[in-house]
Amino acid sequence: MRFIKTIFSLIGAIVVIAGLVGYAKFGGAVSKMDPKAMGLYTKMMKDVMATGNAAAAMVRVVKVGKDVSIDDMPETMKSIAEEHGMMMVGDVTMFDGTPLTAGGPKSHYTRIFSFCSRSIAQTFLNYSKEYGAFMPCRIMLVEDNKGDKYLVTMDLGLMIHGGYPLSPEMLKLATQVEKTMYEIQDKAASGDF
Repeated sequence: MRFIKTIFSLIGAIVVIAGLVGYAKFGGAVSKMDPKAMGLYTKMMKDVMATGNAAAAMVRVVKVGKDVSIDDMPETMKSIAEEHGMMMVGDVTMFDGTPLTAGGPKSHYTRIFSFCSRSIAQTFLNYSKEYGAFMPCRIMLVEDNKGDKYLVTMDLGLMIHGGYPLSPEMLKLATQVEKTMYEIQDKAASGDF
């Protein structure tokens, strides 16, 4: 029993020392972060540790209803985007379900829709050129091995809250884009045409 107490005391001491070193090294920067940042990074790390899949921890996935026609999706997505001041700027079928090569395995249906607001994009790029890597916003329609379909898009939480707080104008625009993208994804997946 005494051995176990010693081990726990040692672990506690290591954690405290690591915390003090971490605070000394990063404390100033951490205190400047958006209040939601640490919670988002913690959730992302938990997701990565649980699945081993970093990409899965950075996206939002919505299953498409069995009775939803994918033929109606582009028009629905375009309409919702336009209601919120965004445009559909791309629609690319990556794989149509046929084999890529003669006699090869069947590809899974995959289509990528891209959306953008030029005025918001300009504001984001003026703030930081790195935001360009997130543009245009995309939603991928993808079929899995069982034939189920999903709409997948970036989880925009880290882009919005993962660093220092955005200015009120930037926060308003980023939140508007996030809301619009998730609404497009949700309504298209549920057949809310």
